Amino acid sequence: MDFSEVKKEVQTKTEKTADRLKEELASIRAGRANPSLLDRITVEAYGQQTPLNQVAGITAPEARLLTIQPWDASLIPAIEKEILKSDLGLNPSNDGKLIRLAIPALTEERRKEMIKVVGKDAEQSKVAIRNVRRDAIDLIKKAEKNKEISEDDQKDYEEEIQKIIDAAVKNIDAIAKAKEDELLEI
Repeated sequence: MDFSEVKKEVQTKTEKTADRLKEELASIRAGRANPSLLDRITVEAYGQQTPLNQVAGITAPEARLLTIQPWDASLIPAIEKEILKSDLGLNPSNDGKLIRLAIPALTEERRKEMIKVVGKDAEQSKVAIRNVRRDAIDLIKKAEKNKEISEDDQKDYEEEIQKIIDAAVKNIDAIAKAKEDELLEI
């Protein structure tokens, strides 16, 4: 058993989990205009579902305004429909060429809901990280059982894995805390 490979895999998986959490949290509206709010929206374009950012330019010209400029004006009704269907709670308005999305300030109630969503997403990430730890430790125990490594090595490897996991959980907490602070900012 090559422990450096196991360690590298644990490191990679925990980093991917943190990156995935950052992506999830970027699409949570914090009262500020951010083009990444629309990352999850797909539009029926030319017979197939296409991410919005592939059929339109999305900009944030002001702190509370997003503009969407489709490359094909015929897509405006479809884009508006998808935004209304989404859980963003935004009302699009258009002038025939451009869609404007005014980002309203979050109510206290909405902020609390969003913070719960952040907490839930962070907890799911921690569960994923704990699963990575379990798999790695199972590999280490199996190697010890098959006499590939000594009992002392097993303990050392498990401690190293735990250190990586602890750092990853701390990172997840920091990411969630940063988003919560952003949501509480008025």
